[in-house]
Amino acid sequence: MYLDKASVANYWRDGYLLVENLFNEREVQAMLAEVEKGQRVSEKVYGRTDSSGRKARLAIWHELGDDIWAAASTNPRIGNAVRLLMGEEIAFFHGKVMLKESKTGGSWEWHQDYGYWYDQGFAFPHMLSAFVALDPATRENGCLQVLRGSHELGRLTHGKVGDQTGADATRINQIEAMFERVYCEMTPGSVLFFHCNLLHASGPNDSDYHRRAFIMCYNALANPQFTEVKTAEQRPCPVSADDLIERMADGLPV
Repeated sequence: MYLDKASVANYWRDGYLLVENLFNEREVQAMLAEVEKGQRVSEKVYGRTDSSGRKARLAIWHELGDDIWAAASTNPRIGNAVRLLMGEEIAFFHGKVMLKESKTGGSWEWHQDYGYWYDQGFAFPHMLSAFVALDPATRENGCLQVLRGSHELGRLTHGKVGDQTGADATRINQIEAMFERVYCEMTPGSVLFFHCNLLHASGPNDSDYHRRAFIMCYNALANPQFTEVKTAEQRPCPVSADDLIERMADGLPV
Protein backbone atom coordinates (compact mmCIF):
# COMPACT_ATOMS: atom_id res chain seq x y z
CA MET A 1 0.00 0.00 0.00
CA TYR A 2 1.36 3.37 -1.04
CA LEU A 3 -0.18 6.78 -0.55
CA ASP A 4 -0.74 8.89 -3.65
CA LYS A 5 0.22 12.55 -4.02
CA ALA A 6 -3.32 13.70 -3.26
CA SER A 7 -3.33 11.84 0.07
CA VAL A 8 -0.02 13.41 1.08
CA ALA A 9 -1.32 16.87 0.07
CA ASN A 10 -4.49 16.32 2.11
CA TYR A 11 -2.39 15.38 5.15
CA TRP A 12 -0.45 18.64 4.96
CA ARG A 13 -3.62 20.66 4.39
CA ASP A 14 -5.66 19.09 7.21
CA GLY A 15 -2.96 17.91 9.60
CA TYR A 16 -4.23 14.34 9.44
CA LEU A 17 -5.10 11.51 7.06
CA LEU A 18 -7.50 8.62 7.71
CA VAL A 19 -6.72 5.34 5.92
CA GLU A 20 -9.51 2.78 6.20
CA ASN A 21 -8.81 -0.91 6.89
CA LEU A 22 -5.03 -0.66 6.81
CA PHE A 23 -4.84 -3.67 9.13
CA ASN A 24 -7.03 -6.71 8.48
CA GLU A 25 -9.31 -8.47 10.96
CA ARG A 26 -6.78 -11.17 11.88
CA GLU A 27 -4.14 -8.55 12.63
CA VAL A 28 -6.57 -6.55 14.77
CA GLN A 29 -7.57 -9.66 16.71
CA ALA A 30 -3.90 -10.49 17.31
CA MET A 31 -3.32 -7.02 18.75
CA LEU A 32 -6.45 -7.24 20.91
CA ALA A 33 -5.24 -10.57 22.29
CA GLU A 34 -2.01 -8.83 23.31
CA VAL A 35 -3.99 -6.02 24.94
CA GLU A 36 -5.94 -8.52 27.02
CA LYS A 37 -3.23 -11.08 27.81
CA GLY A 38 0.12 -9.66 26.72
CA GLN A 39 2.96 -8.96 29.14
CA ARG A 40 4.04 -5.60 27.70
CA VAL A 41 0.66 -3.90 28.24
CA SER A 42 0.07 -5.42 31.70
CA GLU A 43 3.51 -4.31 32.90
CA LYS A 44 3.31 -0.75 31.55
CA VAL A 45 -0.32 0.29 32.12
CA TYR A 46 -1.15 3.32 34.26
CA GLY A 47 -3.87 5.98 34.47
CA ARG A 48 -4.08 9.71 33.77
CA THR A 49 -6.84 11.72 35.46
CA ASP A 50 -8.82 14.18 33.32
CA SER A 51 -10.33 17.49 34.51
CA SER A 52 -13.44 15.70 35.81
CA GLY A 53 -11.47 13.20 37.88
CA ARG A 54 -12.00 10.20 35.62
CA LYS A 55 -9.02 8.14 34.48
CA ALA A 56 -7.91 7.36 30.97
CA ARG A 57 -5.53 4.39 31.03
CA LEU A 58 -2.58 3.71 28.76
CA ALA A 59 0.60 1.68 28.45
CA ILE A 60 3.67 3.23 26.79
CA TRP A 61 7.15 2.05 25.77
CA HIS A 62 10.11 3.48 23.84
CA GLU A 63 11.78 0.32 22.55
CA LEU A 64 10.64 -1.78 19.60
CA GLY A 65 11.24 -5.20 21.16
CA ASP A 66 10.29 -8.38 19.31
CA ASP A 67 6.55 -8.75 19.84
CA ILE A 68 3.40 -8.02 17.83
CA TRP A 69 3.57 -4.33 18.76
CA ALA A 70 7.01 -4.12 17.17
CA ALA A 71 5.71 -6.00 14.13
CA ALA A 72 2.94 -3.41 13.75
CA SER A 73 5.32 -0.48 14.27
CA THR A 74 7.69 -1.74 11.57
CA ASN A 75 4.99 -2.93 9.17
CA PRO A 76 5.65 -1.47 5.69
CA ARG A 77 2.06 -0.26 5.41
CA ILE A 78 2.75 1.98 8.43
CA GLY A 79 6.43 2.86 8.10
CA ASN A 80 6.40 3.61 4.39
CA ALA A 81 3.24 5.70 4.74
CA VAL A 82 4.91 7.73 7.50
CA ARG A 83 7.98 8.22 5.30
CA LEU A 84 5.84 9.48 2.44
CA LEU A 85 3.87 11.83 4.70
CA MET A 86 6.95 13.26 6.38
CA GLY A 87 9.07 13.28 3.23
CA GLU A 88 12.18 11.99 5.01
CA GLU A 89 13.68 9.03 6.83
CA ILE A 90 12.09 8.24 10.19
CA ALA A 91 13.01 6.73 13.54
CA PHE A 92 10.70 4.93 15.96
CA PHE A 93 9.83 7.13 18.96
CA HIS A 94 7.34 5.18 21.06
CA GLY A 95 4.27 2.98 21.06
CA LYS A 96 1.28 3.14 23.38
CA VAL A 97 -1.95 1.27 23.91
CA MET A 98 -4.91 3.43 24.91
CA LEU A 99 -7.49 1.72 27.12
CA LYS A 100 -10.75 3.63 27.21
CA GLU A 101 -12.96 0.99 28.81
CA SER A 102 -16.74 1.03 28.74
CA LYS A 103 -18.50 3.19 31.35
CA THR A 104 -15.22 4.20 33.02
CA GLY A 105 -12.77 5.55 30.44
CA GLY A 106 -11.95 9.23 30.96
CA SER A 107 -11.37 12.06 28.51
CA TRP A 108 -8.18 13.31 26.93
CA GLU A 109 -8.01 17.10 27.05
CA TRP A 110 -7.25 19.27 24.00
CA HIS A 111 -3.52 19.12 23.32
CA GLN A 112 -0.80 18.89 20.71
CA ASP A 113 1.68 16.05 21.04
CA TYR A 114 4.51 18.46 20.32
CA GLY A 115 3.20 20.59 23.17
CA TYR A 116 5.05 18.22 25.51
CA TRP A 117 7.41 16.46 23.09
CA TYR A 118 9.10 19.86 22.74
CA ASP A 119 9.83 19.69 26.47
CA GLN A 120 11.38 16.27 25.90
CA GLY A 121 14.04 18.04 23.84
CA PHE A 122 12.98 17.57 20.22
CA ALA A 123 14.20 20.49 18.13
CA PHE A 124 11.59 20.49 15.34
CA PRO A 125 7.94 19.42 15.04
CA HIS A 126 8.98 16.81 12.48
CA MET A 127 7.03 14.10 14.27
CA LEU A 128 3.90 12.08 13.54
CA SER A 129 1.53 9.58 15.14
CA ALA A 130 -0.34 6.65 13.60
CA PHE A 131 -3.50 5.84 15.59
CA VAL A 132 -4.89 2.33 15.00
CA ALA A 133 -8.48 1.65 16.06
CA LEU A 134 -8.74 -1.81 17.66
CA ASP A 135 -12.45 -1.44 18.51
CA PRO A 136 -15.06 0.60 16.66
CA ALA A 137 -14.42 4.23 17.58
CA THR A 138 -17.64 6.28 17.78
CA ARG A 139 -18.85 9.51 19.33
CA GLU A 140 -20.60 7.43 22.00
CA ASN A 141 -17.44 5.69 23.21
CA GLY A 142 -15.14 8.71 23.05
CA CYS A 143 -13.57 8.70 19.59
CA LEU A 144 -10.73 11.05 18.76
CA GLN A 145 -11.67 14.62 17.87
CA VAL A 146 -9.41 16.92 15.85
CA LEU A 147 -9.46 20.55 14.80
CA ARG A 148 -8.86 20.34 11.07
CA GLY A 149 -5.89 22.44 9.97
CA SER A 150 -4.91 23.48 13.51
CA HIS A 151 -1.36 22.18 13.02
CA GLU A 152 -0.76 25.45 11.16
CA LEU A 153 -0.96 27.32 14.49
CA GLY A 154 2.42 26.07 15.61
CA ARG A 155 3.11 24.93 19.14
CA LEU A 156 0.79 26.30 21.83
CA THR A 157 1.58 26.75 25.52
CA HIS A 158 0.71 23.61 27.52
CA GLY A 159 0.24 22.97 31.21
CA LYS A 160 -1.28 20.50 33.64
CA VAL A 161 -4.98 19.60 33.33
CA GLY A 162 -5.69 16.97 35.97
CA ASP A 163 -2.82 14.50 35.56
CA GLN A 164 -2.65 15.26 31.85
CA THR A 165 -0.79 17.82 29.76
CA GLY A 166 -3.26 20.07 27.97
CA ALA A 167 -3.17 23.16 25.78
CA ASP A 168 -3.90 26.53 27.38
CA ALA A 169 -7.69 26.56 27.90
CA THR A 170 -8.05 30.29 27.22
CA ARG A 171 -6.32 29.96 23.87
CA ILE A 172 -8.40 26.87 22.98
CA ASN A 173 -11.60 28.85 23.66
CA GLN A 174 -10.33 31.64 21.43
CA ILE A 175 -9.37 29.50 18.46
CA GLU A 176 -11.82 26.57 18.57
CA ALA A 177 -14.39 28.36 16.42
CA MET A 178 -11.74 29.02 13.75
CA PHE A 179 -11.40 25.35 12.82
CA GLU A 180 -13.78 22.56 11.89
CA ARG A 181 -14.10 19.99 14.66
CA VAL A 182 -13.98 16.49 13.17
CA TYR A 183 -15.10 13.40 15.08
CA CYS A 184 -12.82 10.63 13.82
CA GLU A 185 -15.17 7.66 13.87
CA MET A 186 -13.16 4.62 12.81
CA THR A 187 -13.61 0.93 12.10
CA PRO A 188 -11.16 -1.59 13.61
CA GLY A 189 -7.96 -1.71 11.58
CA SER A 190 -8.29 1.82 10.25
CA VAL A 191 -5.40 4.22 10.92
CA LEU A 192 -5.38 7.96 11.51
CA PHE A 193 -2.02 9.57 10.73
CA PHE A 194 -1.71 12.99 12.34
CA HIS A 195 0.82 15.80 12.68
CA CYS A 196 2.39 16.44 16.08
CA ASN A 197 0.97 20.00 16.18
CA LEU A 198 -2.61 18.97 15.36
CA LEU A 199 -4.96 19.81 18.23
CA HIS A 200 -6.85 16.72 19.32
CA ALA A 201 -8.94 15.47 22.24
CA SER A 202 -11.45 12.76 23.10
CA GLY A 203 -14.50 12.55 25.33
CA PRO A 204 -15.27 10.00 28.07
CA ASN A 205 -16.58 6.54 27.31
CA ASP A 206 -20.07 6.30 28.81
CA SER A 207 -21.11 3.55 26.38
CA ASP A 208 -21.25 -0.22 26.85
CA TYR A 209 -18.35 -0.75 24.44
CA HIS A 210 -14.59 -0.47 24.90
CA ARG A 211 -12.58 1.94 22.74
CA ARG A 212 -9.06 0.57 22.62
CA ALA A 213 -6.35 1.76 20.27
CA PHE A 214 -2.66 1.39 19.49
CA ILE A 215 -0.65 4.51 18.66
CA MET A 216 2.76 4.41 17.00
CA CYS A 217 4.82 7.60 17.13
CA TYR A 218 7.75 8.51 14.87
CA ASN A 219 10.42 11.17 14.77
CA ALA A 220 12.34 12.39 11.73
CA LEU A 221 15.72 10.69 11.91
CA ALA A 222 17.41 14.06 11.34
CA ASN A 223 15.44 15.75 14.16
CA PRO A 224 17.81 16.07 17.15
CA GLN A 225 16.74 15.47 20.74
CA PHE A 226 18.54 17.83 23.11
CA THR A 227 18.59 15.56 26.15
CA GLU A 228 21.28 13.34 27.58
CA VAL A 229 18.99 10.30 27.53
CA LYS A 230 17.51 9.74 24.05
CA THR A 231 13.97 8.33 23.99
CA ALA A 232 13.68 8.12 20.19
CA GLU A 233 15.77 5.50 18.43
CA GLN A 234 18.82 6.91 16.66
CA ARG A 235 18.50 4.68 13.59
CA PRO A 236 16.16 4.35 10.63
CA CYS A 237 12.98 2.53 11.61
CA PRO A 238 13.26 -1.10 10.44
CA VAL A 239 10.82 -2.47 7.89
CA SER A 240 9.45 -5.94 8.64
CA ALA A 241 7.66 -8.47 6.47
CA ASP A 242 4.12 -7.43 5.59
CA ASP A 243 2.64 -10.64 7.05
CA LEU A 244 4.72 -10.66 10.25
CA ILE A 245 1.80 -9.97 12.63
CA GLU A 246 -0.20 -12.90 11.29
CA ARG A 247 2.83 -15.21 11.34
CA MET A 248 3.54 -14.31 14.97
CA ALA A 249 -0.12 -14.80 15.91
CA ASP A 250 -0.07 -18.23 14.26
CA GLY A 251 3.16 -19.24 16.02
CA LEU A 252 5.05 -19.59 12.72
CA PRO A 253 8.81 -19.00 12.37
CA VAL A 254 9.68 -15.33 11.89
